[in-house]
Amino acid sequence: MILRVLLLLTLVVLAPLAQASERFIVVQSTTSTENSGLYGWLLPQFTAESGIEVRVVAVGTGQALRNARNGDGDVLIVHARAAEDAFVADGHGVKRHDLMVNDFVIVGPGADPVGLGESPGATAALKRIADTGAKFVSRGDDSGTHKKELALWRAAGLDPTGDGGEWYRESGSGMGATLNIAIGMDAHTLTDRATWVSFGNKGDHAILVEGDPALQNPYGVILVNPEVHPGVRASDGQIFIDWLLSPTGQAAIAAFRVNGQQLFFPSAR
Repeated sequence: MILRVLLLLTLVVLAPLAQASERFIVVQSTTSTENSGLYGWLLPQFTAESGIEVRVVAVGTGQALRNARNGDGDVLIVHARAAEDAFVADGHGVKRHDLMVNDFVIVGPGADPVGLGESPGATAALKRIADTGAKFVSRGDDSGTHKKELALWRAAGLDPTGDGGEWYRESGSGMGATLNIAIGMDAHTLTDRATWVSFGNKGDHAILVEGDPALQNPYGVILVNPEVHPGVRASDGQIFIDWLLSPTGQAAIAAFRVNGQQLFFPSAR
């Protein structure tokens, strides 16, 4: 009986100690890195080397930045450079680092009824969509993809949110749901290539516009500032960032493939 009591007391004492010793960080992230399968490839490698678990909150870039501004997270991985720079300038992030790059593409019905494939670039393609009234589905969710899309419309001298009419729709959803809506409506949309390649419900849709330098899609990684948000696990968060930027981490990013295709290209300096 005494031994049993002692055993129970030992378990009571050791349980919270085991919990306290658990090492993990929270990464606020854009959805494309999660949906493409990149984290499923990268994070087990990092955890095996460091013993640190990485818990990912995959949302649109705008929401990820808002979450991090509230101190809900240790590391930020997003793709909206102006918003990232503002996050650091406002004191919420320690420093932004180039991490990797891929690109955006415009997808639509494979038959290309409005001839987007003949356009010399992304802005010309968007002008053709607007001129012909061809349907376009926007994420409309303040994500990095949505920010890029709006920047491209501005570069084309257009404001579809103000005068788009029936041809311009906003899903208010993530990339997967937006693609499903666009495919269901025989509409066009802007997507990052990694999500498109990994997407399983393409129907007869295809990439119609690609290769324009304006469609480049850089990703940054930022440590949330522990001086502003004291709960940040800064030490382990920095270990993760250092690993991502190291030759080992950059090589792991480059080695990730879907259907034999490299989806992200390391860009750490």
